[in-house]
Amino acid sequence: MASRVSLKSKGKASGKGSKGSQEEKSLAQSFKEWSTWTVKKAKVITHYGFIPLVIIIGMNSEPKPHISQLLSPV
Repeated sequence: MASRVSLKSKGKASGKGSKGSQEEKSLAQSFKEWSTWTVKKAKVITHYGFIPLVIIIGMNSEPKPHISQLLSPV
């Protein structure tokens, strides 16, 4: 069986490798924070932008309906 390579460090880093592992941890942490921030913003944009997008697409379709026809349930 092939052995797996783990990217996580086990235990404390010592000696020469401590600065490199801190940079990797910092890079990984910043990427995680960035991706979390991006997903949260995308959720908010999707939440508040979906219905207006549907209305805009509906108004640009053929035949051209009035806004009251788009918003009425019938």
